[in-house]
Amino acid sequence: MFSPKATRMPISLPSIAVMTALGLMLSGCSEEKAETKEIVRPVKVVEVAGAGEARKLDYSGSVRARTEMNLGFRVAGKITERHVNIGDRVEPGDLLARIDATDYQLAVKSAEASLVAAEKQVDTTRLAKERAEQLFAKNVTSKSQLEEATLSHDQAVSTRDAAIASLDQAKNQVRYTDLKSDQNGIVTAVNADIGQVIGSGSPVVTVAVDGEKEAEIAVPEMDIAKFRPGQKVTARFWSDDGLILDGQVREVAGSADRLSRTFTVRVSLPKDQRVLLGMTATVETAGESERRVISVPLSALSEKDGRKIVWVVKRDTATVHAREIVVADFSGDGVNVTQGLQSGDIVVAAGTQFMSEDLKVKLPDTEALSAQAETQLVR
Repeated sequence: MFSPKATRMPISLPSIAVMTALGLMLSGCSEEKAETKEIVRPVKVVEVAGAGEARKLDYSGSVRARTEMNLGFRVAGKITERHVNIGDRVEPGDLLARIDATDYQLAVKSAEASLVAAEKQVDTTRLAKERAEQLFAKNVTSKSQLEEATLSHDQAVSTRDAAIASLDQAKNQVRYTDLKSDQNGIVTAVNADIGQVIGSGSPVVTVAVDGEKEAEIAVPEMDIAKFRPGQKVTARFWSDDGLILDGQVREVAGSADRLSRTFTVRVSLPKDQRVLLGMTATVETAGESERRVISVPLSALSEKDGRKIVWVVKRDTATVHAREIVVADFSGDGVNVTQGLQSGDIVVAAGTQFMSEDLKVKLPDTEALSAQAETQLVR
């Protein structure tokens, strides 16, 4: 009887090699899928140092006299003489300039002639009045004739008085052709010269009156609220590093300049012989006017949904997150931030356009961050 047996197929060596290779390929694909790595972007960052000092407001200006006179003629005319130059000292009564007085002298002669005629008319009407009074007393003339003579005399007297006033006015105009100083001071500007025809009241010479000096500065609108009349400030001078004076805000302009959009602030200075007119002064505010700010590079500033932000790196997860900030102003060092950052924050300093929320980044080593924090400018 026939008994079946299991038949074994011989396996050749090439078949074994193919199967082994196929197994290795499948295993490699599985491992490649399992080992897909998360994208980690290297970034340049800065570490925010502590804001140990407060930023002081300081603005440069010039030293001026508290009182400056823009002197001009009280009558119009052509300038024939000028006796002062910029920098000259003047005293009360000194002649500064003169205009042609010919027409005003002729006006005086005309007024004198009018006065003589008015006085003659007064004499004539006075005689007529006296005669009318005598005739009325003898009942020769009527009362109306006496009243008419009296009225004519009174009118002549008024005309004479007007002629006297006109003569005085004409003489004054002749005196006004001489421009004189009425204060001690220094000539700081000459606005008209010989041969120029000027109108009444036009500035010809500017005189800085001796006495108290002030520093005049221009303050932008974002800081003008920090300056108040009576506030104590400190004044430094470029010409002398050792010259430091305590000043006081005397006047704050009520409106901004139309062109510069800044407000004029005048600071009273104590008397000091070393302070000269025109010197450059830097005015610094006192402690109550200080603002604490942190400076970060301009490249770190971004905008999201209309808000100013920076990308801050979370240390434990090495991921970036957007944080809204309040920008005070811009400087040569970068952006001055008043709110949104604190000491120890790590801010992305470059490549902010590639950042997204929770993006994983690669930070530099700790020593590099520490070195950046030491050099980071914080005012």
